Amino acid sequence: AEKLNRLEEMEKLLRSIIGKDKSHFNAYNALGFSLADRNIRLIEAKELIVKALTLSPGDPFITDSLGWVEFRLGNLNQALVLLEKAFKDRADAEIAAHLGEVLWQLKRESDAIAVWRQGLEIAPTNETLQQTLQRFKPGI
Repeated sequence: AEKLNRLEEMEKLLRSIIGKDKSHFNAYNALGFSLADRNIRLIEAKELIVKALTLSPGDPFITDSLGWVEFRLGNLNQALVLLEKAFKDRADAEIAAHLGEVLWQLKRESDAIAVWRQGLEIAPTNETLQQTLQRFKPGI
């Protein structure tokens, strides 16, 4: 319940920001990603992230969010294309975590491990990457 209350507070705050500034791409992305990451209201999450990407084309973090929501929607191949682009444009540990998870789900375990290793080189203590490695236990 505590996490739910925090989500509700965060959502209210982000919607308030969007209400005051329709061009605040970070607010659209943050809200969309938080929904996608919790695997809830995925269509709405995708709409928010697409709006963010429209406002900030080519942003690798927003591209990562769109890839993540596509993954959550079960569109693994589309997710892969987006996450590979995001990681190519910005080598980031959280993007590596997401890309590796999609690769793993596509039965490309060795590619997933290689991406996760790159993520560890970038930021060995990144929480998202560490949680992903705990779930999949790839032995790296």
